[in-house]
Amino acid sequence: MTLKQYGFSDAIAQAFQPYKQQGFIAARVTLAQRHQFRLHTDHGDMEATVSGKFRYDTAVTADFPVVGDWVVVQPLDHGPDDKNHGVIHQVLPRHSQFVRKAAGSRTEAQVLVANVDVALLVSGLDGDLNPRRIERYLVQTWESGASPVIVLNKADQCDCIAEKMAALDAIALGVPMFPISAQAGTGLESLTPYLQPGKTLVLLGSSGVGKSTLTNQLLGRTIQLTQSVRQDDSRGRHTTTERQLFQLPSGALLIDTPGMRELQLWAGEASLDNTYTDIETLAQQCHFRDCHHQQEPGCAIQAAIAMGELAPERFYSYQKLQKEQRYLAQKSDSRGQQNTKKRWKTITKSIRQFKKLQY
Repeated sequence: MTLKQYGFSDAIAQAFQPYKQQGFIAARVTLAQRHQFRLHTDHGDMEATVSGKFRYDTAVTADFPVVGDWVVVQPLDHGPDDKNHGVIHQVLPRHSQFVRKAAGSRTEAQVLVANVDVALLVSGLDGDLNPRRIERYLVQTWESGASPVIVLNKADQCDCIAEKMAALDAIALGVPMFPISAQAGTGLESLTPYLQPGKTLVLLGSSGVGKSTLTNQLLGRTIQLTQSVRQDDSRGRHTTTERQLFQLPSGALLIDTPGMRELQLWAGEASLDNTYTDIETLAQQCHFRDCHHQQEPGCAIQAAIAMGELAPERFYSYQKLQKEQRYLAQKSDSRGQQNTKKRWKTITKSIRQFKKLQY
């Protein structure tokens, strides 16, 4: 398959042009495993690692290659053991990237996938349907630069689809939403308009929502393992353990991802506003410009909650994400100040040592 069939666009070709003149080749990352990568090139698949210089020069983990990235590669052909192997020297600019806060106490971004056009946000129409989780995915998708589509799987296990979809309309705010059954293979035709040749989609959702089953259905063959979910809470175990890019029969590219029980926020204010435009609109109608939306007189948000026009859970979710956003901003600023202070200490120490050598 050619690079164009893997989404190689004019913009990517232009960014790659200086490297092409130096004898490098372009490739797309289809699988990332720690420090080992599988790439697709015009000459077929290739295994690769990043160069020592790239590793040394790249201080931010988020700048390392991820699935979906376009990279600059030097093929190795010095001997039989080097066949279909290469070295990654650069990651080309991304037009979108799905980012979350890295796990643990570190305040830094973790890029999950890159260069995605459409994010299929998969939830199950069973006991694990969680509107608050969908809101969080919407915030991250708007931040990524991709377009969200809500996919409600397991429609064959739900007797009140219309009611659940009506309830979700309040958070979808115009985002396309489709009920399907990946297991039964029904409703999949609703996704056809998004499965265009060269376009990249990513499946996002918790464990047990049926992402692997949906991947197998769209591929037309079983390539991802599946497991049943627990009956008591409709939750499943991780069957997909790594992110991987597949080409569908339609010519579209699909990235399957491991389930994420917790999605740590890493998004800007605009993405939050896009997800909660109803609350932002109400806030502009408050009597006081600096209204905290608690017990102030003339608060349009509290009035909407009292009248049943705004679900209190949605407002609390909005407040929680705002707090996370402020916390991350403060931590990032603090970390930047610490790094600057440390850098200046190093510079000062070097100057003192230099003066001692002079005298």
